[in-house]
Amino acid sequence: MEKQEQYPVSNKTLEKLKYALVQENLVKYEDLEKAAEIAEAQKQNIGQVLIDKKLITEQALLKFLADKLHYPSTTLNTYIVDEKCLKYITAKEARKYKMIPLFKIEDALSVAMCDPLDLFSIDRVVEKIGYKIEPVIVSETSLMQAIDKYYKDDIVGKVTSAASEEKYDWREELHKGSLTNEHTLLLIRAILKQAISEDIHELVFEHGENGLAVKFRTPTEVTVTGEIPAMLEAAFVSKLKTESDLDPNVSQISQAGKLVFQTDDNIQLTASVAAFPTMEHERILMKLYKPPKQIKDYGLSSYQQEQIEKALSIPGIIPVCGSSLCGKTHFIYSVLNEFKKPEKTIMTIESIVKYNLKGIHQSELNENIGFNLDKAMRFIEFQEPDILYFENITTKEGLDYFSSLVFKNKTLLTEFLSDNIDDLKRKLSYPDFSTFKSVISCLIYIHGKDDIEIFDEEKLKQFIL
Repeated sequence: MEKQEQYPVSNKTLEKLKYALVQENLVKYEDLEKAAEIAEAQKQNIGQVLIDKKLITEQALLKFLADKLHYPSTTLNTYIVDEKCLKYITAKEARKYKMIPLFKIEDALSVAMCDPLDLFSIDRVVEKIGYKIEPVIVSETSLMQAIDKYYKDDIVGKVTSAASEEKYDWREELHKGSLTNEHTLLLIRAILKQAISEDIHELVFEHGENGLAVKFRTPTEVTVTGEIPAMLEAAFVSKLKTESDLDPNVSQISQAGKLVFQTDDNIQLTASVAAFPTMEHERILMKLYKPPKQIKDYGLSSYQQEQIEKALSIPGIIPVCGSSLCGKTHFIYSVLNEFKKPEKTIMTIESIVKYNLKGIHQSELNENIGFNLDKAMRFIEFQEPDILYFENITTKEGLDYFSSLVFKNKTLLTEFLSDNIDDLKRKLSYPDFSTFKSVISCLIYIHGKDDIEIFDEEKLKQFIL
């Protein structure tokens, strides 16, 4: 039989009430301390250790918990579970959250649990099934026996498939311990891990109803994945800012920084982190950047690759266009990395350098020391770059300046935000873009992850007209 997955052992109910056992003369203090040591060393439930060591009977412990929590208790040895309710909780969830459904009345599902104060597990199941959960207290031994009995067909097959289908949830890390510095780092990592697993490139941290809301943003929607409790919010924000080289003691002015971290498969990723003051706390925006791919991995034809290489060899502007979060920066990094040549000087002007590209001179704007866009534009020309990448043009002055560099035999790459082709045509029809439009040598439009359109010279004429 395939080995079953093991889950962390914890019991918030007994952790909260264990000293009440001593106060009510059900367990001696020395025995409780010894049981706690055994439970920690052997990764067992402390209640089960007390029962196994015959320091308290199962019936006495269940009665104690039922009296304290005002929940009903039962023994599952002779209980008959309504098997129609098993569909609400999978075998994997039953073992992970240590619960099994008993019966359902209207919109309430009665669930046997050995840890009824495990609110995170209850919330996960409520969120999934949409019914109210009513806990019934049972011992861990009888619970696990019941799970094996009723989910016997799932032990090998369905558990394995459920494990591969279940999404990672950063909130599991939130409930593992107090927010020490070490645990805060693990929590930040857990949030990033979930974002990467769901192919999310933009995260938002902002003040919510009960704490710090963690939101995942895609081109089409924003999803609240959970909240960090209000009492932990300040510590979390402080640690996130410190790790991103931001000043944790400053919240009245905007700051921008960078977080570099490794994934579980040892891939180094970069995240830009921007904190902005609002009337209600700070709002923090994080953008994740993956390492640049090879051009061939984008599914471009040989002709399309030749058109990009040709455009990089002549003066002109190459705008890489597309909607927000479509991967414009990622693609430009791949282009620069793929088509660099020793005889060509390539330079960049970026708010945040996402990845260090060998053989390319990348510069990072820094308002704190006065190196802003205005200074970069005034002095970059003295460096005599052949190819220049500027990540975004936001002003008329910047647009005119970079367009003028084409007449000095420079090749420029930049990003251009547009929701779709029609939106791009509309924006390029504005008078402010007349010079810019006239010096475009090649236009690249990213429609989707594997859908990139290259406008060569002939196609470009028809498009701009």
